[in-house]
Amino acid sequence: MATKIRLARGGSKKRPYYRIVIADIRSPRDGRFIEKVGSYDPMLPKDSEDRVKLNVERIQYWLGNGAKPTDRVHRFLDAAGLLKREPRNNPQKAELGAKAKERLEAKKLADEEAAAATADAATEGASEEAAAE
Repeated sequence: MATKIRLARGGSKKRPYYRIVIADIRSPRDGRFIEKVGSYDPMLPKDSEDRVKLNVERIQYWLGNGAKPTDRVHRFLDAAGLLKREPRNNPQKAELGAKAKERLEAKKLADEEAAAATADAATEGASEEAAAE
């Protein structure tokens, strides 16, 4: 049976509380789980020791049996020193999509045409003033 170490949400609206559970990958997020191995309370300050609680022995047992942690749980395990998480780097994350690039190019062209039109109007106005004198 394929298992995951993941978060199961609890708590009320706008007051989240998560249990760190071992669950079958086919079961729903807040549904059936095999074992509770910790908790996570994001409402507590980051330096609080009660923010993340882990049952280290059971987590090591399940990792030994092939359970895969989700990304968020992997971060918790890395902070606790149980697993090593490689930092991710996505340099393309901040790049614009194709349509956004097209819109940006169209806007630049429109701005350049508007600037050129104002410059032409200013030079025509100056030459008309010079001719009137």
